[in-house]
Amino acid sequence: MGEAPADDAATDTPVTDTTATGTTLADAALTDDAFLGGRLRLLQPQRGHRAGHDALLLAASAPEASRAVDLGAGVGAAGLAFAARVPAATLTLVEIDPVLAALAARNAARQTPDLGDRVGVVCANVMTLGRSSGPDVPTAGAADLVLMNPPFNDPARHRASPHAGRALAHAIADADVETWLRAAERLLAPGGRLALIHRPEAIEALLAGLKGRFGAVTIRPVHPSPEAPANRLLIGAIKGRRTPPALLPALVLAGSDGRPSAAAEQVLRAGGAIGPG
Repeated sequence: MGEAPADDAATDTPVTDTTATGTTLADAALTDDAFLGGRLRLLQPQRGHRAGHDALLLAASAPEASRAVDLGAGVGAAGLAFAARVPAATLTLVEIDPVLAALAARNAARQTPDLGDRVGVVCANVMTLGRSSGPDVPTAGAADLVLMNPPFNDPARHRASPHAGRALAHAIADADVETWLRAAERLLAPGGRLALIHRPEAIEALLAGLKGRFGAVTIRPVHPSPEAPANRLLIGAIKGRRTPPALLPALVLAGSDGRPSAAAEQVLRAGGAIGPG
């Protein structure tokens, strides 16, 4: 853990709070963590939901785009990793928790180079996005790309965390992911792309939610080791397409010896993209 810079207490990155008055955590309650081999540094709460490999895998799986939205952004890990890789992209981070939304804005402004001039943060519920009663930003039908890391511990299978922030970030029923997919559909322009990460157990609900809204669905299993079952799915889709789905080659994060695979190093340390095939 590193020390946050002394001048990091304020940021000019705008935060639009549409749910509640913003609150902050004292720096003593935060950790300053390095990602992507130190190219991305994130302030995040010591307790509760914390960014990890999922966010970096999602960012690496997303195709380049000029106008992107990250739903369920947390402290900004996936969206900021994407923005660091795609310097032409403008990005809106959407997070329901005002504490995490404020940290996401702070994190955008503390990167080198500063990402604050092309990253905005909106504190809102995804159900309100792209509706007349919802926030003005992100605008309906304007995004080229939506990244999505929805809560994916179905309470029917997983015991909810007693920590309120962790439970909010991790737990919704599989069937409720359709709410997030509808929001993505509203925000995307025709032909816009969706990138999401989820658990394999939710594949039936995911495909049902994508049907009729998205096509050209790609599914890439992620395995922690060669012998282990997949524990994540990276899913891509295109709004309005009717092309059948395709199963892509798996991504294996570590070898039988426990050492990170070359593919994992390229994504998780070098910040590279996961290729289309």
